[in-house]
Amino acid sequence: MVGVIGAGLLPSAPAVAFTCRADPAISDRKQALLQATLQGQEGAFEAYRTLISEEARRLQQCRSRAWPQTQAIWLRLYPCDLQPGVLEQVFDEIVNQGYNRVYIETFFDGRVVLPANRNPTVWPSVVRQPEWADADLLALALQKSRERGLVSYAWFHGLNFGYAYSQRGDRQEVLARNGYGKNSLEVIERSGGATEFIGDADKAFVDPYSPQGRADYLAAVGAVLERRPDGLLIDYIRYPRQTGPASVAVRVKDLWVYSPASFQALIQRGTNNEGRALIERYLRQGYLTQTDVETVSALYPDEREPLWQGRSPTPVPATQNASSSGNTSNNNNQTSKPPALPPISERLGPMQWQLWLLSVNHAYQGVADFLHYVTAPAKQMGISTGAVFFPEGKNTVGQGYDSRLQGWDRFTQVGEWHAMAYGVCGQTSCITDQVKRVVDEAPPGISVAPVLVGAWGRSVENRPSLEDQMLAIRQVTPTVNSVSHFDFGRVATQLNQARRACRAGLATSQPPPANPR
Repeated sequence: MVGVIGAGLLPSAPAVAFTCRADPAISDRKQALLQATLQGQEGAFEAYRTLISEEARRLQQCRSRAWPQTQAIWLRLYPCDLQPGVLEQVFDEIVNQGYNRVYIETFFDGRVVLPANRNPTVWPSVVRQPEWADADLLALALQKSRERGLVSYAWFHGLNFGYAYSQRGDRQEVLARNGYGKNSLEVIERSGGATEFIGDADKAFVDPYSPQGRADYLAAVGAVLERRPDGLLIDYIRYPRQTGPASVAVRVKDLWVYSPASFQALIQRGTNNEGRALIERYLRQGYLTQTDVETVSALYPDEREPLWQGRSPTPVPATQNASSSGNTSNNNNQTSKPPALPPISERLGPMQWQLWLLSVNHAYQGVADFLHYVTAPAKQMGISTGAVFFPEGKNTVGQGYDSRLQGWDRFTQVGEWHAMAYGVCGQTSCITDQVKRVVDEAPPGISVAPVLVGAWGRSVENRPSLEDQMLAIRQVTPTVNSVSHFDFGRVATQLNQARRACRAGLATSQPPPANPR
């Protein structure tokens, strides 16, 4: 039998204290009963069903007194998972390894895990084989996972809509563009004639402000929520990751705010005509000149100065305030002229800096607004919501910003922050530093659930074992009680490879499982 070895002990306890793994003999019996069930052997199905129910109870009891109470795994589904017995193998293995939650990748590469013949969205189905066109892979996966006591979330890619979407002629205005007219799949021309490919060159990012993009995305969310997952997680809530000098946005044209919807929304952050006109000139040129300010001022002589969100009118000097508020009888009751502003030459530098900050905040806010918009239906249904992000995604570098502009501190409309603590330094300190930063910034009511990469029992890719990472997190941030591992393919390599190649099916005399009602 297997329980928790040392469950509830202090962080210095053996690493195995946190696994809740199944007894290998039980795992083997489960596999044998599944095989017998698929072959139609009498009594096998009842015995198999009884065993998976017992294992569900065992896992629930184990995790209730172990740390972390929630241990999750990220899972991609493949069409061949529709072969008899494959989903059962996958979720049995997840339980065998002690996980009690699974994040099922439901929207990725511009495709959705919905039946090809019953897909009410613009997105193609992950399942393309004609013989499985009516199969509801997601509904089956949710059913099989819940039979084993697992909590199951739908995991969506966010602003990365996939290559196929980017090739649609009727969706070109949805794509995110920078000030050089490039989308995220294109080469960026840099100064000096050099060219660089962006780090997310295989991913098509869209404008979070685009009404069409939001509508397309929400159609997929709505169709998936009809299957009633336990939660909705949104990944890729950011702009493209770039490399080299382009990894830091240092000028306005580096920002992905030039597609039509974002561009117009940024201009509308001006609160008077003069402000809107200067914002547009700043965006198009990448800078302002004294002539720009003089020209726009002449166009709107009734407006004292340009204004936009976050910009207060220039303070009136105290001496001018006093003179202008004095007794008007000395001026034959004529209204005093507004006090003069400082020369444009003095105001130009601060004005350009304010416009830079306005543009950066506009980019940040678009991402946060998109997250709020697409998770609202889940919240209305009482379904948990969460955001997946890199802790360093909102870093500043000098006067520049990480090109991803992932302002996760603004993701306050969801209940869970899934921080990808992927630090690589050969030890746990860089990982725990990332987790602690997020925990320290999380407002009350938001659960922080670190996402870890690694392997059980050994160091890989210059990262300590999963056990060591988890022990360190528990010691540094004891309030964390939910951890996930990325991903199933790393902790069940052979089964995952077999699934992808359609070699994971068990011998059977039975037809494929029917869709759940």
